[in-house]
Amino acid sequence: MELDIINDSEMEQLLEDVFQIYGYDFSQYSKASLKRRLNRICLIDKLASFAELRYQVVNNPSYMQRFVEEITVNVTDMFRDPYFYKKLREDILPRLGTHPFIRIWVAGCSTGEEAYSIAILLKEINLYQKALIYATDINPTVIEKASKGIFPISQMKQYSENYIQSGGTEDFSSYYMAMYDIAKFDENLKERMIFSTHNLVSDSSFNEFQLILCRNVLIYFDKGLQNKVFNLFDYSLQNFGYLALGSKETIRFSAMENRYKKLDGEKIWQKIINKL
Repeated sequence: MELDIINDSEMEQLLEDVFQIYGYDFSQYSKASLKRRLNRICLIDKLASFAELRYQVVNNPSYMQRFVEEITVNVTDMFRDPYFYKKLREDILPRLGTHPFIRIWVAGCSTGEEAYSIAILLKEINLYQKALIYATDINPTVIEKASKGIFPISQMKQYSENYIQSGGTEDFSSYYMAMYDIAKFDENLKERMIFSTHNLVSDSSFNEFQLILCRNVLIYFDKGLQNKVFNLFDYSLQNFGYLALGSKETIRFSAMENRYKKLDGEKIWQKIINKL
């Protein structure tokens, strides 16, 4: 049985407070997902009512940081969906290697596992020095974590298995230093990374990219917000560039569907020039 401390009208009121005071707009996030997360916050933080949660959010800016961290979804792994990374390794990135320079945007990067996975791929196919990886997220706390390149050592076995399934042939442990219960990844993997906060809801495009990855983020947005983000990606993506989404996400039925062709096997689309 799900906890139900906050009702729909209270949720709308809180989201309006957050927008007016802090500028974060969650109004077009999936309502069902938001409500579950708000009730979860109340349970974890022992807040017995909507009034208590609202008081903390409105009057305590440091609590607001925690609020954003709980509302935004930060579940990620290195080389998650290994065959997706195999496609990048064997097909997409080599094609991009014909460009004089490669700009890659990892949107909604969370704690950075995906950005480091891309960096390792680029290293192994000798494209790292001609690439820049922009890793962005709405949540400044996770961006700070991502920039440190430190992950739980307990995850390394799974990450190593994912890496091997993605076509990796090196000793995965050569990419990090194990220290007690953490794994610190090599500093040289960050040499071509730029970490920054970016709000997909309200911020504009900031560069032109050959590859954009936004995986397992849009499933938490409603259709209107998804289309807004798709327009941002379309504007930011070079002709013949690639857009990669999560396994349950699609550009089908969006306004930009006719400008893209889907690649076989994975949730990757290539932008094509419009046919008149």
